[in-house]
Amino acid sequence: MDSSEQIYVKLHSKAIIAPGRDIRIRDVADLLAEGGLEAELRELVLHSLDASDGNRYVIHIMDVINAVRTYDSSLSVHCVGPEQTLIYVQGPKKKPNFLLIAVVWIILFIGSGLAIMNFHIDVSMLRTHQRIYELMTGRKSEHPLLLQISYSIGVGAGMVLFFNHLFRKRFNDEPSPLELEMFLYQQSIDQYVLTHETNRELRRDE
Repeated sequence: MDSSEQIYVKLHSKAIIAPGRDIRIRDVADLLAEGGLEAELRELVLHSLDASDGNRYVIHIMDVINAVRTYDSSLSVHCVGPEQTLIYVQGPKKKPNFLLIAVVWIILFIGSGLAIMNFHIDVSMLRTHQRIYELMTGRKSEHPLLLQISYSIGVGAGMVLFFNHLFRKRFNDEPSPLELEMFLYQQSIDQYVLTHETNRELRRDE
């Protein structure tokens, strides 16, 4: 085989693998090879998952290089992108517990409602509405429903626009603040797990 043959590997940042499976290159990386080797190299086994691996495992670019060089020592491997892939070992998804979902939804609904009401009491929203109504109409009212109803609708509409969702409908392609926070949170978790798993493997090797 021509010793100048180049292999380019780009590891994924993370992957989800079923327990007990063999982790192959195709599971964790995109691969570009000359001479029609891609199909064979994609099937090379990097690791066989077992119970001792837990629900997380880290594949390093060195694992890929070692597998490729074992297959053919004349191949030259080049890494593009990240040098590690975080493997989440995940079995079949469980059916959602609708009772639990309903309980959580009710708790969140009541909690958020109380938070909004307490905020309005703290800032004297009722008196503010009464004063605005008096300034606009010249008449006093204990319950300025025109302002209160409009304000309530505005709060709901503002939350819908803020989160960029109405049930499953999106208004545009921009991520909502909640989605951004979830993305940053997941990134932090992945980075922590990568560092933790790498240190654990180093301690185990020592």
